[in-house]
Amino acid sequence: MGDKPTIAISHLGCEKNRVDTEHMLGLLVEAGYGVDNNEDLADYVIVNTCSFIEAARQESVRTLVELAEADKKIVITGCMAQHFQEQLLEELPEAVAVVGTGDYQKIVNVIERVESGERVKQISEQPTYIADETIPRYRTTTEGVAYLRVAEGCDYSCAFCIIPHLRGKQRSRTIESIVAEAEQLAAQGVQEIVLISQITTNYGLDIYGKPKLGELLRALGKVNVPWIRMHYAYPTGLSPDVLAAIKETPNVLPYLDLPLQHSHPEVLRAMNRPWQGRVNDSVIEGIKAALPEAVLRTTFIVGFPGETEEHFQHLLQFVQRHQFDHVGVFTFSAEEGTAAYDLPHHLPQEVMDERRDALMKVQQPISLRKNLQEVGKVVDVLIEQENPRTGELIGRSGRFAPEVDGQVYVQGEVKLGNIVPVAITNADTYDLYGQVVQN
Repeated sequence: MGDKPTIAISHLGCEKNRVDTEHMLGLLVEAGYGVDNNEDLADYVIVNTCSFIEAARQESVRTLVELAEADKKIVITGCMAQHFQEQLLEELPEAVAVVGTGDYQKIVNVIERVESGERVKQISEQPTYIADETIPRYRTTTEGVAYLRVAEGCDYSCAFCIIPHLRGKQRSRTIESIVAEAEQLAAQGVQEIVLISQITTNYGLDIYGKPKLGELLRALGKVNVPWIRMHYAYPTGLSPDVLAAIKETPNVLPYLDLPLQHSHPEVLRAMNRPWQGRVNDSVIEGIKAALPEAVLRTTFIVGFPGETEEHFQHLLQFVQRHQFDHVGVFTFSAEEGTAAYDLPHHLPQEVMDERRDALMKVQQPISLRKNLQEVGKVVDVLIEQENPRTGELIGRSGRFAPEVDGQVYVQGEVKLGNIVPVAITNADTYDLYGQVVQN
């Protein structure tokens, strides 16, 4: 390593951020830097921050303050660096650099400049960069799973969301580039690839003139990876072609993450969602009819400014009616720089918390019933962890996405990173329990 400094990375936020972290690690390792996950031993700590909602920002700030108090030299990257660049440099003398969301690929140059005594601000006003398969990457996920970014940025302007401002306009990678990276991941023994972007159903629109998700899925069907999962499918973008591609491509899991955010047309219009009031019953029913085996996950925001009790009751009934497999609920977070920040009729936090709890209470028995339907079946499970104390294995079936859904607790002996048949013997609201089926 010579006399190059040692660097630790603290990763916060979403899986898009995680991919940025992995590329920074890859570039630093390639350039001969020592990378250590122990922040105490590192000369520099890169904090890849999140700035999506208040809670995420607080976590980022807490991490930065703790490191500053420990007298660490901090390089701040990610969404918070893009969002609050001047403030961060002003308020944290320990910050030796801020690096924007479109500049993480310059991390080696940033560290070199810092080493020569410069305090670096490396931030493109409008991020335009997206890494491809030629950029080194050091994976931080469990060995069986990897995220694969198909596009970056977003062309929509939802009233509650700061992401287009922080991540730039949509820019897709070519099908060839994505397939090449999938082949690399397959060669590393990855069993599950999770496709990510801000809006995966819009994949290709910017470079091909129309969405090409169906074509991409069919191309990935030829890659030797057992599971391909797709995140963030806008329901109106699930065209017959995309649904047919999911159905026809054996390694593409029939798992749809639909970020609906609400059900009431008035709230959707106020949110400036791209489909406005069109998230109606027929859209969801159409998806279920085309893909009866689909596992449906969604997220909702409660307490958006102006959301009335009637709007909320509409949402409760919608969730009851459609029986989603997995539901995440967030309370509205007012983000400066978004249209919703200036809207009238903001709701008190306690009302928002009550609504979140009420919605989860409606969803929990639905999730339990869906999980109980798995009892008695033999399902494929990707084994990801072992409890060193009990020897119990932990993994996921195709119904569960990493980090956001439940897990499968498994008795038996299997090497980590493998997909094995598991007889499901029990279930609760979020998780399944079972036994490895020995061949």
